[in-house]
Amino acid sequence: MRKVLLTVLAAGLMLTGWLQSPDSRQIRAQAPAKTPPPPPLKLKVGSVAPDFTLLAFDGKNLKKVSLGDYRGKKNVVLAFYVFAFTGG
Repeated sequence: MRKVLLTVLAAGLMLTGWLQSPDSRQIRAQAPAKTPPPPPLKLKVGSVAPDFTLLAFDGKNLKKVSLGDYRGKKNVVLAFYVFAFTGG
């Protein structure tokens, strides 16, 4: 039991020494700063939808479809099915 305690104590002292070393401070200083996420878009009923691009599957392969492709040409309805194809 005493040997285990001494091993844990030695490991803790080594870790503390490493955390105080100049190299570890430099590594921690290089960590990217977290930026807050952008605020969500606030749309009102009747406002023009912002342009966006989604991937569409036509049965064979994926292709990019943009709202701008249809703007002024056709009406677009976008529907989300939360549990579509999940079996639940």
